[in-house]
Amino acid sequence: MSAERRNLCRRCLFCRFRREKGGTMQKLLAITVGVYLFFRIRRLLKFYGVKAERPAVAACNLLAACWLGGLCLDLWTVGAMLVLHFAVLFALADILALFVRQIWGRRKGAGRGRVYVFCARLYRCGIVPVGAAAILFGYGFFNMGHVRQTACRVTTDKNVGDFRVILLADIHYGTIQHPDILKDMIPRINALDPDLVVLAGDIVEEGTSGEDMREVFRLLGSMESRYGVYYVYGNHDRQPYAEKRTYTDGELKQAIEDSGIHILRDGAVEIGEDLILAGREDAMIARYLLGGIVPPGEILGDADRDKFLLMVSHEPVGVEEVSEAGVDLLLCGHTHGGQLFPVGLLTELTGGLNYGTYQSGNCQVIVSSGVAGWGYPIRTQEHCEYVVVDITSRGKAGQEGAGDKEEAREGMGAQELSGPGRNRKEKE
Repeated sequence: MSAERRNLCRRCLFCRFRREKGGTMQKLLAITVGVYLFFRIRRLLKFYGVKAERPAVAACNLLAACWLGGLCLDLWTVGAMLVLHFAVLFALADILALFVRQIWGRRKGAGRGRVYVFCARLYRCGIVPVGAAAILFGYGFFNMGHVRQTACRVTTDKNVGDFRVILLADIHYGTIQHPDILKDMIPRINALDPDLVVLAGDIVEEGTSGEDMREVFRLLGSMESRYGVYYVYGNHDRQPYAEKRTYTDGELKQAIEDSGIHILRDGAVEIGEDLILAGREDAMIARYLLGGIVPPGEILGDADRDKFLLMVSHEPVGVEEVSEAGVDLLLCGHTHGGQLFPVGLLTELTGGLNYGTYQSGNCQVIVSSGVAGWGYPIRTQEHCEYVVVDITSRGKAGQEGAGDKEEAREGMGAQELSGPGRNRKEKE
Protein backbone atom coordinates (compact mmCIF):
# COMPACT_ATOMS: atom_id res chain seq x y z
CA MET A 1 0.00 0.00 0.00
CA SER A 2 1.35 3.42 -0.96
CA ALA A 3 2.18 6.09 1.59
CA GLU A 4 -0.80 8.15 0.44
CA ARG A 5 -3.21 5.27 0.91
CA ARG A 6 -1.78 4.50 4.35
CA ASN A 7 -2.28 8.18 5.20
CA LEU A 8 -5.95 7.86 4.24
CA CYS A 9 -6.33 4.70 6.27
CA ARG A 10 -4.99 6.36 9.40
CA ARG A 11 -7.80 8.88 9.18
CA CYS A 12 -10.51 6.41 8.24
CA LEU A 13 -12.58 5.09 11.12
CA PHE A 14 -13.16 1.84 9.28
CA CYS A 15 -9.49 1.09 8.77
CA ARG A 16 -8.62 2.25 12.26
CA PHE A 17 -10.99 -0.26 13.77
CA ARG A 18 -9.73 -2.99 11.45
CA ARG A 19 -6.15 -2.22 12.29
CA GLU A 20 -6.86 -1.96 15.99
CA LYS A 21 -8.90 -5.15 16.22
CA GLY A 22 -8.50 -6.19 19.83
CA GLY A 23 -7.19 -2.74 20.73
CA THR A 24 -7.82 -0.95 24.01
CA MET A 25 -11.31 0.34 23.26
CA GLN A 26 -12.52 -2.94 21.84
CA LYS A 27 -10.98 -4.87 24.75
CA LEU A 28 -12.86 -2.67 27.21
CA LEU A 29 -16.07 -3.20 25.26
CA ALA A 30 -15.52 -6.96 25.12
CA ILE A 31 -14.80 -7.14 28.88
CA THR A 32 -17.86 -5.03 29.73
CA VAL A 33 -20.15 -7.11 27.53
CA GLY A 34 -18.67 -10.37 28.83
CA VAL A 35 -19.05 -9.44 32.51
CA TYR A 36 -22.60 -8.20 32.01
CA LEU A 37 -23.65 -11.31 30.08
CA PHE A 38 -22.09 -13.58 32.71
CA PHE A 39 -24.36 -12.21 35.43
CA ARG A 40 -27.33 -11.95 33.05
CA ILE A 41 -27.01 -15.59 32.02
CA ARG A 42 -26.65 -16.55 35.68
CA ARG A 43 -29.98 -14.90 36.50
CA LEU A 44 -31.64 -16.67 33.58
CA LEU A 45 -30.32 -20.03 34.75
CA LYS A 46 -31.74 -19.45 38.23
CA PHE A 47 -35.13 -18.56 36.77
CA TYR A 48 -35.25 -21.85 34.90
CA GLY A 49 -34.29 -23.80 38.01
CA VAL A 50 -30.63 -24.42 37.21
CA LYS A 51 -28.27 -24.12 40.15
CA ALA A 52 -25.86 -21.56 38.74
CA GLU A 53 -23.55 -21.89 41.79
CA ARG A 54 -22.48 -25.39 40.83
CA PRO A 55 -18.86 -25.40 39.64
CA ALA A 56 -19.62 -27.08 36.32
CA VAL A 57 -22.50 -24.70 35.55
CA ALA A 58 -20.49 -21.66 36.62
CA ALA A 59 -17.56 -22.77 34.45
CA CYS A 60 -19.81 -23.21 31.40
CA ASN A 61 -21.38 -19.82 32.08
CA LEU A 62 -17.93 -18.23 32.29
CA LEU A 63 -16.80 -19.83 29.05
CA ALA A 64 -19.98 -18.70 27.29
CA ALA A 65 -19.58 -15.13 28.56
CA CYS A 66 -15.92 -15.07 27.51
CA TRP A 67 -16.80 -16.34 24.05
CA LEU A 68 -19.65 -13.86 23.57
CA GLY A 69 -17.53 -10.99 24.84
CA GLY A 70 -14.64 -12.12 22.63
CA LEU A 71 -16.81 -11.75 19.55
CA CYS A 72 -16.88 -8.01 20.25
CA LEU A 73 -13.14 -7.81 19.65
CA ASP A 74 -13.97 -7.61 15.95
CA LEU A 75 -16.94 -5.31 15.44
CA TRP A 76 -16.99 -5.96 11.69
CA THR A 77 -18.78 -9.30 12.04
CA VAL A 78 -22.44 -10.25 12.22
CA GLY A 79 -21.70 -12.19 15.41
CA ALA A 80 -20.43 -9.07 17.16
CA MET A 81 -23.50 -7.09 16.08
CA LEU A 82 -25.80 -9.87 17.29
CA VAL A 83 -24.09 -10.03 20.69
CA LEU A 84 -24.18 -6.24 21.07
CA HIS A 85 -27.88 -6.15 20.18
CA PHE A 86 -28.61 -8.87 22.75
CA ALA A 87 -26.59 -7.05 25.41
CA VAL A 88 -28.22 -3.67 24.71
CA LEU A 89 -31.74 -5.12 24.65
CA PHE A 90 -31.16 -7.02 27.89
CA ALA A 91 -29.73 -3.86 29.47
CA LEU A 92 -32.73 -1.80 28.35
CA ALA A 93 -35.03 -4.46 29.84
CA ASP A 94 -33.10 -4.23 33.12
CA ILE A 95 -33.40 -0.45 33.21
CA LEU A 96 -37.13 -0.58 32.44
CA ALA A 97 -37.66 -3.24 35.10
CA LEU A 98 -35.85 -1.08 37.64
CA PHE A 99 -38.21 1.84 37.04
CA VAL A 100 -41.26 -0.41 37.16
CA ARG A 101 -40.16 -1.92 40.46
CA GLN A 102 -39.59 1.53 41.94
CA ILE A 103 -43.07 2.73 40.99
CA TRP A 104 -45.34 -0.27 40.75
CA GLY A 105 -43.48 -2.71 42.97
CA ARG A 106 -43.98 -0.60 46.10
CA ARG A 107 -47.63 -1.48 46.15
CA LYS A 108 -48.59 -4.26 48.51
CA GLY A 109 -50.78 -7.27 48.08
CA ALA A 110 -53.61 -6.95 45.62
CA GLY A 111 -52.39 -3.52 44.57
CA ARG A 112 -49.60 -5.11 42.62
CA GLY A 113 -52.05 -7.33 40.75
CA ARG A 114 -51.70 -10.15 38.30
CA VAL A 115 -50.44 -7.87 35.54
CA TYR A 116 -47.39 -6.96 37.60
CA VAL A 117 -46.66 -10.61 38.37
CA PHE A 118 -47.04 -11.55 34.71
CA CYS A 119 -44.74 -8.73 33.56
CA ALA A 120 -42.17 -9.67 36.21
CA ARG A 121 -42.10 -13.30 35.03
CA LEU A 122 -41.96 -12.17 31.40
CA TYR A 123 -38.97 -9.99 32.22
CA ARG A 124 -37.12 -12.65 34.21
CA CYS A 125 -37.51 -15.35 31.57
CA GLY A 126 -35.63 -13.21 29.01
CA ILE A 127 -37.94 -13.96 26.11
CA VAL A 128 -38.63 -10.30 25.26
CA PRO A 129 -35.01 -9.24 24.51
CA VAL A 130 -34.31 -12.52 22.70
CA GLY A 131 -37.50 -12.23 20.67
CA ALA A 132 -36.87 -8.57 19.88
CA ALA A 133 -33.33 -9.32 18.66
CA ALA A 134 -34.59 -12.23 16.53
CA ILE A 135 -37.32 -10.09 14.96
CA LEU A 136 -34.92 -7.18 14.40
CA PHE A 137 -32.28 -9.31 12.70
CA GLY A 138 -34.87 -11.25 10.71
CA TYR A 139 -36.25 -7.97 9.42
CA GLY A 140 -32.70 -6.75 8.74
CA PHE A 141 -31.87 -9.74 6.53
CA PHE A 142 -35.19 -9.43 4.70
CA ASN A 143 -34.79 -5.68 4.25
CA MET A 144 -31.32 -6.07 2.72
CA GLY A 145 -32.70 -8.35 0.03
CA HIS A 146 -35.47 -6.03 -1.19
CA VAL A 147 -34.88 -2.82 -3.14
CA ARG A 148 -37.62 -0.21 -3.31
CA GLN A 149 -38.28 2.45 -5.87
CA THR A 150 -38.44 5.84 -4.20
CA ALA A 151 -39.87 8.84 -6.05
CA CYS A 152 -39.16 12.50 -5.50
CA ARG A 153 -40.45 15.52 -7.42
CA VAL A 154 -38.41 18.72 -7.74
CA THR A 155 -40.02 21.88 -9.08
CA THR A 156 -38.04 24.80 -10.40
CA ASP A 157 -38.62 28.20 -11.94
CA LYS A 158 -36.00 27.43 -14.56
CA ASN A 159 -37.01 26.23 -18.01
CA VAL A 160 -36.00 22.59 -17.75
CA GLY A 161 -39.32 21.10 -18.83
CA ASP A 162 -40.00 17.58 -17.57
CA PHE A 163 -36.78 15.76 -16.81
CA ARG A 164 -36.38 12.36 -15.13
CA VAL A 165 -33.17 11.35 -13.34
CA ILE A 166 -32.48 7.92 -11.83
CA LEU A 167 -30.13 7.99 -8.85
CA LEU A 168 -28.25 4.83 -7.88
CA ALA A 169 -25.67 4.78 -5.11
CA ASP A 170 -23.81 2.37 -2.85
CA ILE A 171 -24.34 -0.91 -4.70
CA HIS A 172 -21.16 -2.48 -3.26
CA TYR A 173 -21.52 -5.15 -5.91
CA GLY A 174 -20.47 -8.72 -5.24
CA THR A 175 -20.38 -8.40 -1.47
CA ILE A 176 -23.39 -8.63 0.85
CA GLN A 177 -26.27 -8.42 -1.62
CA HIS A 178 -27.14 -11.05 -4.24
CA PRO A 179 -26.15 -9.93 -7.76
CA ASP A 180 -29.52 -10.96 -9.18
CA ILE A 181 -31.19 -8.12 -7.29
CA LEU A 182 -29.38 -5.54 -9.42
CA LYS A 183 -30.00 -7.56 -12.57
CA ASP A 184 -33.73 -7.58 -11.85
CA MET A 185 -33.70 -3.81 -11.24
CA ILE A 186 -32.38 -2.79 -14.63
CA PRO A 187 -35.50 -3.70 -16.69
CA ARG A 188 -37.62 -1.85 -14.12
CA ILE A 189 -35.43 1.23 -14.46
CA ASN A 190 -35.50 1.06 -18.26
CA ALA A 191 -39.31 0.93 -18.13
CA LEU A 192 -39.30 4.31 -16.40
CA ASP A 193 -37.91 5.96 -19.56
CA PRO A 194 -35.25 8.04 -17.76
CA ASP A 195 -33.59 11.04 -19.33
CA LEU A 196 -30.45 10.57 -17.26
CA VAL A 197 -28.94 7.95 -14.95
CA VAL A 198 -26.39 9.01 -12.32
CA LEU A 199 -24.24 6.69 -10.22
CA ALA A 200 -23.29 8.38 -6.95
CA GLY A 201 -20.31 6.21 -6.02
CA ASP A 202 -19.42 3.05 -4.11
CA ILE A 203 -20.68 0.88 -6.93
CA VAL A 204 -17.87 -1.51 -6.00
CA GLU A 205 -15.59 -1.82 -2.99
CA GLU A 206 -12.65 -3.67 -1.41
CA GLY A 207 -14.57 -6.94 -1.33
CA THR A 208 -15.47 -6.78 -5.02
CA SER A 209 -13.44 -9.02 -7.30
CA GLY A 210 -12.06 -7.80 -10.60
CA GLU A 211 -14.55 -10.00 -12.45
CA ASP A 212 -17.52 -8.64 -10.48
CA MET A 213 -16.25 -5.11 -11.00
CA ARG A 214 -16.31 -5.52 -14.77
CA GLU A 215 -19.68 -7.28 -14.66
CA VAL A 216 -21.47 -4.57 -12.69
CA PHE A 217 -20.38 -1.81 -15.04
CA ARG A 218 -21.45 -3.88 -18.05
CA LEU A 219 -24.86 -4.19 -16.40
CA LEU A 220 -25.11 -0.50 -15.53
CA GLY A 221 -23.86 0.52 -18.94
CA SER A 222 -26.75 -1.41 -20.51
CA MET A 223 -29.33 0.89 -18.90
CA GLU A 224 -31.33 2.93 -21.38
CA SER A 225 -31.52 6.68 -20.90
CA ARG A 226 -31.80 9.61 -23.25
CA TYR A 227 -28.54 11.30 -22.22
CA GLY A 228 -26.60 8.30 -20.95
CA VAL A 229 -25.13 7.16 -17.65
CA TYR A 230 -22.78 9.32 -15.55
CA TYR A 231 -20.64 8.25 -12.62
CA VAL A 232 -18.80 9.85 -9.69
CA TYR A 233 -16.34 7.96 -7.52
CA GLY A 234 -17.15 7.01 -3.94
CA ASN A 235 -14.71 6.47 -1.10
CA HIS A 236 -14.65 2.67 -1.63
CA ASP A 237 -14.65 2.30 -5.43
CA ARG A 238 -10.88 2.50 -5.90
CA GLN A 239 -10.20 0.18 -2.94
CA PRO A 240 -8.15 2.72 -0.95
CA TYR A 241 -8.56 0.74 2.28
CA ALA A 242 -7.58 -2.68 0.90
CA GLU A 243 -4.24 -4.13 1.92
CA LYS A 244 -4.28 -6.31 -1.20
CA ARG A 245 -6.23 -4.88 -4.12
CA THR A 246 -8.05 -7.03 -6.66
CA TYR A 247 -7.97 -4.40 -9.40
CA THR A 248 -6.10 -1.18 -10.11
CA ASP A 249 -7.51 2.32 -10.55
CA GLY A 250 -6.62 2.08 -14.22
CA GLU A 251 -8.53 -1.19 -14.65
CA LEU A 252 -11.55 0.35 -12.91
CA LYS A 253 -11.48 3.40 -15.16
CA GLN A 254 -11.11 1.25 -18.25
CA ALA A 255 -14.04 -0.99 -17.27
CA ILE A 256 -16.27 2.04 -16.69
CA GLU A 257 -15.39 3.67 -20.00
CA ASP A 258 -15.68 0.40 -21.93
CA SER A 259 -19.26 0.15 -20.64
CA GLY A 260 -20.14 3.52 -22.15
CA ILE A 261 -20.43 5.21 -18.73
CA HIS A 262 -19.12 8.77 -18.43
CA ILE A 263 -16.92 9.62 -15.43
CA LEU A 264 -17.24 13.04 -13.83
CA ARG A 265 -14.33 14.09 -11.62
CA ASP A 266 -14.71 17.72 -10.57
CA GLY A 267 -16.16 18.56 -13.93
CA ALA A 268 -19.41 19.63 -15.58
CA VAL A 269 -21.15 18.83 -18.86
CA GLU A 270 -24.19 20.20 -20.65
CA ILE A 271 -27.16 17.84 -20.79
CA GLY A 272 -29.54 18.94 -23.51
CA GLU A 273 -30.27 22.65 -23.78
CA ASP A 274 -31.41 23.54 -20.27
CA LEU A 275 -29.50 21.40 -17.76
CA ILE A 276 -25.88 21.23 -16.61
CA LEU A 277 -24.62 18.16 -14.78
CA ALA A 278 -21.60 18.44 -12.46
CA GLY A 279 -19.82 15.66 -10.60
CA ARG A 280 -17.56 16.01 -7.54
CA GLU A 281 -14.60 13.91 -6.54
CA ASP A 282 -15.25 12.05 -3.32
CA ALA A 283 -14.55 14.35 -0.38
CA MET A 284 -12.49 11.86 1.64
CA ILE A 285 -10.34 10.83 -1.32
CA ALA A 286 -9.88 14.44 -2.40
CA ARG A 287 -8.94 15.59 1.09
CA TYR A 288 -6.36 12.92 1.90
CA LEU A 289 -5.09 11.65 -1.45
CA LEU A 290 -5.52 14.48 -3.94
CA GLY A 291 -4.39 17.47 -1.93
CA GLY A 292 -7.74 19.08 -1.23
CA ILE A 293 -11.37 19.47 -2.21
CA VAL A 294 -12.15 21.52 -5.31
CA PRO A 295 -14.77 24.22 -4.52
CA PRO A 296 -18.10 23.69 -6.30
CA GLY A 297 -17.93 27.13 -7.88
CA GLU A 298 -14.64 26.16 -9.53
CA ILE A 299 -16.17 22.89 -10.76
CA LEU A 300 -19.02 24.77 -12.43
CA GLY A 301 -16.67 27.36 -13.89
CA ASP A 302 -18.45 29.72 -16.27
CA ALA A 303 -21.51 27.49 -16.58
CA ASP A 304 -24.71 29.38 -17.36
CA ARG A 305 -26.46 29.90 -14.00
CA ASP A 306 -29.74 30.43 -15.79
CA LYS A 307 -29.76 26.74 -16.65
CA PHE A 308 -30.77 24.08 -14.13
CA LEU A 309 -27.62 23.06 -12.23
CA LEU A 310 -27.55 19.45 -11.06
CA MET A 311 -24.58 18.24 -9.02
CA VAL A 312 -23.75 14.69 -7.94
CA SER A 313 -21.52 14.05 -4.94
CA HIS A 314 -20.95 10.77 -3.14
CA GLU A 315 -20.88 12.25 0.36
CA PRO A 316 -23.44 14.85 1.51
CA VAL A 317 -20.84 17.32 2.77
CA GLY A 318 -20.12 20.94 1.94
CA VAL A 319 -23.79 21.52 1.17
CA GLU A 320 -23.67 25.22 2.05
CA GLU A 321 -20.86 25.81 -0.46
CA VAL A 322 -22.78 23.92 -3.12
CA SER A 323 -25.84 26.09 -2.50
CA GLU A 324 -23.80 29.30 -2.63
CA ALA A 325 -22.36 28.21 -5.99
CA GLY A 326 -25.88 28.30 -7.44
CA VAL A 327 -26.59 24.57 -7.63
CA ASP A 328 -30.30 23.81 -7.80
CA LEU A 329 -30.21 20.11 -6.90
CA LEU A 330 -27.57 17.99 -5.17
CA LEU A 331 -27.78 14.17 -5.30
CA CYS A 332 -25.79 12.09 -2.79
CA GLY A 333 -25.43 8.65 -1.24
CA HIS A 334 -22.78 7.27 1.13
CA THR A 335 -24.75 7.22 4.40
CA HIS A 336 -26.85 4.07 3.80
CA GLY A 337 -29.51 5.83 5.86
CA GLY A 338 -27.62 4.69 8.96
CA GLN A 339 -28.19 1.01 8.01
CA LEU A 340 -28.14 -0.13 11.63
CA PHE A 341 -30.50 1.61 14.03
CA PRO A 342 -29.87 4.06 15.74
CA VAL A 343 -26.84 5.18 13.70
CA GLY A 344 -28.93 7.29 11.33
CA LEU A 345 -30.81 8.92 14.18
CA LEU A 346 -27.54 9.84 15.90
CA THR A 347 -26.29 11.33 12.62
CA GLU A 348 -29.36 13.53 12.39
CA LEU A 349 -29.08 14.61 16.02
CA THR A 350 -25.47 15.66 15.49
CA GLY A 351 -26.41 17.81 12.51
CA GLY A 352 -25.45 15.49 9.66
CA LEU A 353 -27.44 14.72 6.53
CA ASN A 354 -28.47 11.10 6.77
CA TYR A 355 -31.44 10.29 4.56
CA GLY A 356 -34.24 12.06 2.73
CA THR A 357 -34.65 15.55 1.33
CA TYR A 358 -33.13 18.71 2.71
CA GLN A 359 -33.13 22.37 1.77
CA SER A 360 -30.04 24.54 1.90
CA GLY A 361 -30.69 28.04 0.56
CA ASN A 362 -32.04 27.61 -2.96
CA CYS A 363 -30.51 24.15 -3.29
CA GLN A 364 -32.52 21.00 -2.70
CA VAL A 365 -30.52 18.01 -1.46
CA ILE A 366 -31.52 14.37 -1.85
CA VAL A 367 -29.57 11.77 0.13
CA SER A 368 -30.27 8.19 -0.92
CA SER A 369 -29.96 5.23 1.44
CA GLY A 370 -28.38 3.27 -1.41
CA VAL A 371 -29.12 0.10 -3.33
CA ALA A 372 -27.32 -2.08 -0.77
CA GLY A 373 -25.76 -1.92 2.66
CA TRP A 374 -22.13 -2.20 3.64
CA GLY A 375 -20.19 -4.45 5.97
CA TYR A 376 -23.12 -6.43 7.35
CA PRO A 377 -25.79 -8.33 5.38
CA ILE A 378 -28.52 -6.68 7.45
CA ARG A 379 -30.30 -3.33 7.36
CA THR A 380 -32.43 -2.35 10.35
CA GLN A 381 -32.74 1.34 9.46
CA GLU A 382 -34.28 2.68 6.25
CA HIS A 383 -34.52 0.52 3.14
CA CYS A 384 -32.53 -0.32 0.02
CA GLU A 385 -33.60 1.89 -2.85
CA TYR A 386 -33.00 3.60 -6.14
CA VAL A 387 -34.45 7.08 -6.46
CA VAL A 388 -36.57 8.41 -9.31
CA VAL A 389 -36.19 12.20 -9.42
CA ASP A 390 -38.69 14.06 -11.59
CA ILE A 391 -37.61 17.65 -12.25
CA THR A 392 -40.48 19.83 -13.45
CA SER A 393 -40.63 23.49 -14.39
CA ARG A 394 -42.98 25.26 -12.00
CA GLY A 395 -45.20 26.47 -14.82
CA LYS A 396 -45.81 22.87 -15.82
CA ALA A 397 -46.40 21.54 -12.33
CA GLY A 398 -49.88 20.11 -12.03
CA GLN A 399 -50.39 19.99 -15.82
CA GLU A 400 -50.75 16.80 -17.78
CA GLY A 401 -47.39 17.23 -19.32
CA ALA A 402 -45.57 14.38 -17.59
CA GLY A 403 -47.35 11.90 -19.82
CA ASP A 404 -45.71 8.53 -20.15
CA LYS A 405 -43.12 9.24 -17.47
CA GLU A 406 -45.78 9.89 -14.84
CA GLU A 407 -47.66 6.77 -15.85
CA ALA A 408 -44.49 4.72 -15.63
CA ARG A 409 -43.78 6.06 -12.16
CA GLU A 410 -47.25 5.26 -10.90
CA GLY A 411 -47.17 1.84 -12.50
CA MET A 412 -44.01 0.93 -10.60
CA GLY A 413 -45.56 1.71 -7.24
CA ALA A 414 -43.28 4.65 -6.44
CA GLN A 415 -43.15 5.97 -2.91
CA GLU A 416 -42.22 9.43 -1.73
CA LEU A 417 -38.94 10.00 0.07
CA SER A 418 -39.33 9.57 3.79
CA GLY A 419 -37.09 9.47 6.79
CA PRO A 420 -35.66 11.84 9.37
CA GLY A 421 -34.57 14.36 6.78
CA ARG A 422 -37.82 14.75 4.89
CA ASN A 423 -38.88 18.35 4.39
CA ARG A 424 -36.07 19.49 6.63
CA LYS A 425 -35.60 23.22 6.88
CA GLU A 426 -32.48 24.97 5.69
CA LYS A 427 -29.30 23.70 7.31
CA GLU A 428 -27.62 26.18 9.53
